[in-house]
Amino acid sequence: MPDASLLILIPAYNEERRIEPTLRNYAQFFAAHYTGDCRLVVVLNGCRDNTLGVVQQVARDFPNVSYLDFKAPIGKGGALIEGLKLAAYGDYIGYVDADGATPPASLLTLIRHMGAADCVIGSRWLPGAVLLQSQTQLRRFISRGFHSIVEVLFWMHIADTQCPCKLLKRSAVEKIHNSLRIADLAFDVNLLVSLKRAGLKVVEVPIEWRDMVGSKVTSSLFRSSLTMLLSVVRLRLIYTPFYRWLRPLRPLEAWVYRTLHAPQPLPGPEAPAPGEPKKS
Repeated sequence: MPDASLLILIPAYNEERRIEPTLRNYAQFFAAHYTGDCRLVVVLNGCRDNTLGVVQQVARDFPNVSYLDFKAPIGKGGALIEGLKLAAYGDYIGYVDADGATPPASLLTLIRHMGAADCVIGSRWLPGAVLLQSQTQLRRFISRGFHSIVEVLFWMHIADTQCPCKLLKRSAVEKIHNSLRIADLAFDVNLLVSLKRAGLKVVEVPIEWRDMVGSKVTSSLFRSSLTMLLSVVRLRLIYTPFYRWLRPLRPLEAWVYRTLHAPQPLPGPEAPAPGEPKKS
C-alpha cells in the first residue's frame, strides 16, 4: 500500500543561491524513500533576484516541483497561508525552509510519527535532536527568550514553536486555515495556537537541523524579533474580551508594522472573544 499523498511547501524570499540544492535534495530523497505521491511547491514571496528562474530550471528536471509566484512581498507567514490553500493536493501537508537547514530525512521522521496526531512538529530543543551547527549565542538567547514569552502568553508546553519543519493532516489545515492571519515569522505561533484551540493533537519530535549561513532571520535579528513580539502580543489580545476595544488603535498598529518593514497581519474575521458566538 503506498504512502499517503504529500504536499511540501517551501516559502522563498530571494533564495537564488540556496534553493536549488534544497529542491533537488528533497525531490531525489522522496522519490527514493517515499511510495506515495509527493509534490513540492515553492511559494515565492516578492523575490527580486532569480529565485523564480532557478525553481523553473529544477522543475524541468523534476515534474513534481512547481511554484506560486507573488510579485509583492507577503512575508513568510503570508506565503505559507497562500500555500496551505493547496491542501487538497495532499493527505499530509508539510513545510520547510528554502535554505536546507532541515534535511528531508527529518520531514520523513515527522511523517512516520503522524499516527493519530493532527500535526507533528520538529524540535531542535528536545532530547535526541541533532544540531549539526548550532545557532550563535545571541540568536539562541533571543530564541529562548521568545519561547518564554510565547509560553507565558499561551501555555502550550511546546519546546520549539519556531522550528521550520512541520507536518499537518489535510483535515487539520482545512479546520484552522481561516484563523491564520500572521504573515511574519510568528506565523508558527498562530498555527499552533489555532490547532490547540481547535482541540487538535500536536506531537513534537526531535529532528536533525543545521543553522545555515546567510539566514534572513540572523541578518535582521533585532527587527524580526520586535515584529514577532508585536505579533504574538496581538495574537494573545485577539482571544480576550478587550480586543474589540482596541480597534481604534489599528492605524497605529499598521504604522508600527510599516516602520519595521514587516508584513501586516492579513485581514479577515478575528477570533471571537470567550463566550462570543462565532460568525458564520
